[in-house]
Amino acid sequence: MGGLILNIKERKEIPDKYKWRLDDIYKDNHDLEKDLSLLRSKWEELARLKDKLTLNSNNLLEGLVLRDDILRLSEKIYSYASMQLDQDTRVNESLALFDKALTIYSQSLDALAFFVPELLKENESDLRLLLNQDIRLNKYIHFFENIIRNKNHILSDKEESIIAQYSEVLMAPENIYSIFNGSDLSFPSVKKDDIEIEITQGNFIQLLENDDRDFRQIVFNEFYKVFSKYKNTLASTLAGNIKKNTITAKIRKYNSAIEASLSENSIEMVVYDNLLKSIHENLDTLYKYINIRKRAMQLDEIHMYDLYTPIVKDVYPSIDYETGKNMVLEGLMPLGEDYISIVEKAFNEGWIDVYENKGKRSGAYSGGSYDTKPYILLNYHDRLDDVFTIAHEMGHSMHSYYTRKNQPYINGSYSIFVAEVASTVNEILLLLNLIEKSTSKEEKAYLINHYIESFRTTVFRQALFAEFEKKIYEYVENGNSITADFLSDTYKELNKLYYGNEIVIDDLISVEWARIPHFYYNFYVYQYATGFCAAVTLATNIKNNVSGSLEKYLDFLRSGDSDYPINVLKKAGVDMTSPEPLYKALNIFKDLVMDFDELI
Repeated sequence: MGGLILNIKERKEIPDKYKWRLDDIYKDNHDLEKDLSLLRSKWEELARLKDKLTLNSNNLLEGLVLRDDILRLSEKIYSYASMQLDQDTRVNESLALFDKALTIYSQSLDALAFFVPELLKENESDLRLLLNQDIRLNKYIHFFENIIRNKNHILSDKEESIIAQYSEVLMAPENIYSIFNGSDLSFPSVKKDDIEIEITQGNFIQLLENDDRDFRQIVFNEFYKVFSKYKNTLASTLAGNIKKNTITAKIRKYNSAIEASLSENSIEMVVYDNLLKSIHENLDTLYKYINIRKRAMQLDEIHMYDLYTPIVKDVYPSIDYETGKNMVLEGLMPLGEDYISIVEKAFNEGWIDVYENKGKRSGAYSGGSYDTKPYILLNYHDRLDDVFTIAHEMGHSMHSYYTRKNQPYINGSYSIFVAEVASTVNEILLLLNLIEKSTSKEEKAYLINHYIESFRTTVFRQALFAEFEKKIYEYVENGNSITADFLSDTYKELNKLYYGNEIVIDDLISVEWARIPHFYYNFYVYQYATGFCAAVTLATNIKNNVSGSLEKYLDFLRSGDSDYPINVLKKAGVDMTSPEPLYKALNIFKDLVMDFDELI
């Protein structure tokens, strides 16, 4: 149980060097209020341009700059407030600030509601003519291409204003779930070696890694019993989110919520379908791996709570944060000196909130906005998995850093579709370096097993999530109502399909859907799987010094939203409209399973 935090500390007990520095955004409330006052003045300036945006190129440019300023300020305020809340969701002042930031963001969307509909009153040729009249408008060309592409799905300014005013309400299912899951849910303590250990969202998987099988079963059962107790409430919040997305898609003249979600980034449905098809065709390899795991663990039958226990023991029993940082730096060396120097800044300049504390949001993410550092939230527990989480979130933050440094605000973000590529490239480079350095058969087997587990959890598991999400949305779109029983039955059946007959599908796994926040993100999860498969190719090429691969990859990081994500990835050397990258990655998975079988 190396690295296990038995008693979660209060935030004030965590040393400052392990906390992110949010005062680099706002020193105090007065500082924030200045931005709020500036934002309100921008709303008024933009309102004066209503019905005048397309009179001439100067008006259009002024409106676009004001639009950028409003969004930048709103995102900065929202980002600050959300991170303040995430570091301790029990603090009422932080919750109040977050609510205020939500309202401000909603008001900004309302102020901008007329903008795009007014542009679309012009016919396409006149709009393009206007764009060509001023070189300063060149940076907005892709923005306009997107508007024209989505013209049929953009409503009148009055209708857009109504939706904008409801935006805060529309976010309610996700926000209610986030608060309930983060601060109201509590889990029992379990006893191990006469020590009472509180189960948390942050340490649950680590507890399932324990050698004691009876202990794992108790942890598994006690954890999921809590979700089972509240499954009807959580089904209701998820159903509300699904209804929101399906109704919004219908209002915007899409055939389905999934079409609306994919269309946002010009992703074809074939990409989603190719993923599920390729996974189904390779489930036999996953079944083989489950059988190897069962045999290696010397079990008569294998259960869901046996999936996270390392098969090869004690290779990395505990890795403190400072050691973990150095492992990440060494693993990312193939990305070049400039990349490494920025990673070192992240470690030394308050980008990262490291340790779990009471009330802190579970999990990990890369956050911030265009005008802040690309902050990282961790819940570090001294495990190898936590080292990979550093690498993963650093990949997101470096993607954000390079994009913001090289793109204007209008192109200064990147789509969800490519977001998981940069994070996974980092993980794979770290892993390949560790495998290369391994000095024993046991260490190599452990690391190959880690790579296999990355495939299982990031490709197969996320594809299972993606298929679940597709099924439940189709169910609602066919006129049915979501219930906890329907969600649980659907989820359990998919677990049977994905894991096969080699494993006992424990009844309580049927409520796992209730603990997955990504189901509130509207067809997000499939991109973990596609991103991982794309990253396998990119990372392998960079590690092997394939000519031009590093520069193409860094150009990918710099590209932001300057082009559609499919095209940005194509320029980097991966075409995700083809099933080829999926099959290439899954063939590597097959080879890893064969190698692992020989090693153990």
